[in-house]
Amino acid sequence: MKYLFLFILLFIGSTSIAQKVFSDQQHAWVTYLGNHKLTNKFGIHTEYQWRREDGFKNWQQSLMRIGVDYTLNPNVTVTAGYGWIVTFPYGDQPVLRDYNENRIWQQLNLKSKIEGKFRTIDIQHRYRLEQRFIENYLKNSSGDLVKGDNIFRQRVRYRALIFIPLTKKTMQDNTLFLNLNNEVFIGFGKGIGKNVVDQNRFNAALGWRFNSNFNIQIGYLNQYVIKSDGIKTERNHTLLTGITYNIDFTKKKK
Repeated sequence: MKYLFLFILLFIGSTSIAQKVFSDQQHAWVTYLGNHKLTNKFGIHTEYQWRREDGFKNWQQSLMRIGVDYTLNPNVTVTAGYGWIVTFPYGDQPVLRDYNENRIWQQLNLKSKIEGKFRTIDIQHRYRLEQRFIENYLKNSSGDLVKGDNIFRQRVRYRALIFIPLTKKTMQDNTLFLNLNNEVFIGFGKGIGKNVVDQNRFNAALGWRFNSNFNIQIGYLNQYVIKSDGIKTERNHTLLTGITYNIDFTKKKK
């Protein structure tokens, strides 16, 4: 575990030094996540993220994601789904205009535990593939903004996450906890531009688990973005509020 976080720190430091045009910005995200169990094996993944820049003043992105979960066992889940993302002009390095992205995605989520003398830490490893169909706007020879051909890009993402209970030994009902996670985004295939590493996100949040299906978290997200030219970069210091609410449709009402 200590080597994982050492890698995270080295990665953030090395990318910040290597790039030439750098922009610091303040954002705020509110996210909703729900995995709704339909049977012992199948469920529906639902997600919406309201992403704002300059605090809550202006749009950064709107992200909606839906998918189908398949649980192989309590520690292994695979999911496939669709995402609709709208990105808006924002910050010091704005895009020409807002644009849509249609995204197909697949992921594998692995869970495990480290049982210590004083705390049991929950660990998750998430591996995600994305196929991205992105609207493209550019200026023609007259300087007019026109719609070009859509861009197709592929990306792999890896997130390491730990939940540390603070007020109890294990993650259970009515527990204050700490969520630490880091996610790396790496592009591959045609159309990825000059950057292979697309983003890095580090998040530290405090949360309250009401029960196994409901928790609220608030914390700090550092979103490090490398643009397609491989030169322009952003570090978005983000206030992140997350709500998780799952519904188990397999439980019979009394």
